Amino acid sequence: MSETVRIGVLGCASIALRRTIPAILACPQTSLAAVASRDPEKAKQAAQRFGCDASTYEELLRRDDVDAVYVPVPPSLHLPWGLEVLRAGKHLLLEKPAATSADEARRLVDEAGARGLVLRENFNFLHHGQHRTVRELLAAGRLGTVRTLSAAFCFPGMPASDIRYVPQLGGGALLDAGVYPIRVAQLLFGADLRVTGSTLRIDPARGVDVAGQALLVSGDGVLIDAQFGFQHSYGSRYSVWGSTGRLTLDRAFTPPATWSPVLRIEEQDHVEERVLPTDNQIENTIRSFAQAVSEGRDARHPDEADYGAQTIRTAELVDEVRRLAVRVESS
Repeated sequence: MSETVRIGVLGCASIALRRTIPAILACPQTSLAAVASRDPEKAKQAAQRFGCDASTYEELLRRDDVDAVYVPVPPSLHLPWGLEVLRAGKHLLLEKPAATSADEARRLVDEAGARGLVLRENFNFLHHGQHRTVRELLAAGRLGTVRTLSAAFCFPGMPASDIRYVPQLGGGALLDAGVYPIRVAQLLFGADLRVTGSTLRIDPARGVDVAGQALLVSGDGVLIDAQFGFQHSYGSRYSVWGSTGRLTLDRAFTPPATWSPVLRIEEQDHVEERVLPTDNQIENTIRSFAQAVSEGRDARHPDEADYGAQTIRTAELVDEVRRLAVRVESS
């Protein structure tokens, strides 16, 4: 392998063009080999913009100068193209959600393990330092015994043509936005979570969920409220409430690299606001992925196995939210 991890991008999604490719170019441990699209003109424009080769999907997977592939195609295509990437012997950075079901997630993780490759689900927020600070405070008992977590990721509706409104492509608020509060519950309280109830608001014309709420409980009895949707003003936050205090973090999931997070702690007779350092979670994600590849890890390595187990667990919880949901019609 070359000194840098040479990455190909399979798909010209907005998140790739606006966020991930610039991070690949900014990371000293990675280089951009090629960008692929089903639309040759779109691939050509992206290649000119970023100074790399244009390619088709199939050609990208045959390239000898590609060590790893980032896949930002619609969720329903993650399984077939993720398997194609792994079978081509390439490491895989797969845009979240990694799969539309737990069975699909298991197939991807198993394939990566069988072929000795790295598989990461692209949850950028996991690599922002603000959450490490939260975990340290909880471990130190700053809030006493933790009782509840309330987490939300919501934003206004998109244009009618957006793929997130197409159920056949894995659209819907649960898979696109709901996975964030679920995943932060795993980060803070472990994989021993159980879904106790849920509601999904369905757009009857499109046949897709546009908002929802899930109730979970951790193995230690922490009550969790996860809210998500495409019908709200922007909100990306969580609050942890304990027996002696409450912690609130805004811009929890999609903070800009220039954002200085403000962590607010409220106690009986004391309010404290900590301004945390800026951090670039997207570049951190790319750096962490490249390090795993460069160090020769694969999906069976203990650290990578944990990533895989968490990916599967997220998908299992999403399946449960969907199974238990009371469905109401969107107005």
